[in-house]
Amino acid sequence: MLAKGWKKKGCCSLTRERNCLQGQCCHGAPLSEQIRTGRVRVCKVTGDRKVCARMASMGLYPGVEADVICPERGSRCLLKVNGGTISLDPEVSQNILVTCL
Repeated sequence: MLAKGWKKKGCCSLTRERNCLQGQCCHGAPLSEQIRTGRVRVCKVTGDRKVCARMASMGLYPGVEADVICPERGSRCLLKVNGGTISLDPEVSQNILVTCL
C-alpha cells in the first residue's frame, strides 16, 4: 500500500523512491548499461571528488530526473537535464547510477 500522494512508477515502490530521493538507491544500475530511452532518476554519482563536482555543476546529482535520449552500450550517452542536453562518455556514465521511472 502506498502512502497518500505517492504513486507507483515503473519499477520504483514507495520505499525505493524515498531511498532514491535521499541518495541511497538500492537498485540503481550504471547509466552506461541503460538500453532504453525515457525518464530515469539519478540515484548516486560515484567516483572521485572531481567527477562528482563536475556532474553537480551540470545539474546531475541524486534525486534529479533526466531523459535518456540516445542510449548505446559502450558509447556516448545523451541526457536531457533541466532543459539542457549533456553528452557523457562511457567512463563517466559508468559512475552514474540510475533507476527507471
